[in-house]
Amino acid sequence: MTTAVNRFYNSIEDAESQSQSALVELFVYFLTVELGQDAAAAKQVADSFAACDLVVPGNVGARLSEGVKAKSPKYIRANGGYKLQRHMREALSRKLGAEKVMAQTSATLRGLEHKLPEGADKDFLKEAVDCFEARANRAAIVMVWILAIDHLFSYILAHKLAEFNAVLAQNKDKSVKVRVIMQRDDFTEMKESKFIEFCRTAKIINNDVRKILNQKLETRNSCAHPSGVTIGKTKVVEFVEDLVDNVVLKYAV
Repeated sequence: MTTAVNRFYNSIEDAESQSQSALVELFVYFLTVELGQDAAAAKQVADSFAACDLVVPGNVGARLSEGVKAKSPKYIRANGGYKLQRHMREALSRKLGAEKVMAQTSATLRGLEHKLPEGADKDFLKEAVDCFEARANRAAIVMVWILAIDHLFSYILAHKLAEFNAVLAQNKDKSVKVRVIMQRDDFTEMKESKFIEFCRTAKIINNDVRKILNQKLETRNSCAHPSGVTIGKTKVVEFVEDLVDNVVLKYAV
């Protein structure tokens, strides 16, 4: 969350002059609107201060509780935490300039396109960013996941096939039917979670990349099926940046 919340904080005009109470409101907005959470817990708000290298108020929980009880309430209790009253949410949206933030985040993603060489990967990422700009956040996440995994397939076929097949030959999981990779389609004979596991065991990826891939696989799964989960634009940007920087660019074919 550190990267996402810092990007959000940096988008706030005159952020350094905001009071702690105002920042509490803004971080609740970040957690519930930008990240799409059902509610914001006091600890999550405090963690947002810390992630931005700001002094953490000693009474975040009390501030949120008082905001519920105020004559003109700022918050309502929901799902074990807090979210903004509708009028507060809309006021902050206007204050932040939702369209301006969208333009900034779109520019961030478009910048990633220029890091890729000409070819299928770059074209595919361009279409994923098109989805994001059309506010099809789930589609953007699913497409970038496909891009990252397909890129790893290409990398292994070009550079690490012997290492991958050596690990695959030792596999005891009967759900994995394929015993040797000879062509790209063979990779589809195993679950993506097993593919990630084999990549780590073969030392094709390090443990940090394994963690990123497993985390992003969970997000992809939430987006690829009908659910009540809301995917905010900040989450999309973080998802895309992580996979492009740590997979597509890191493992050059």
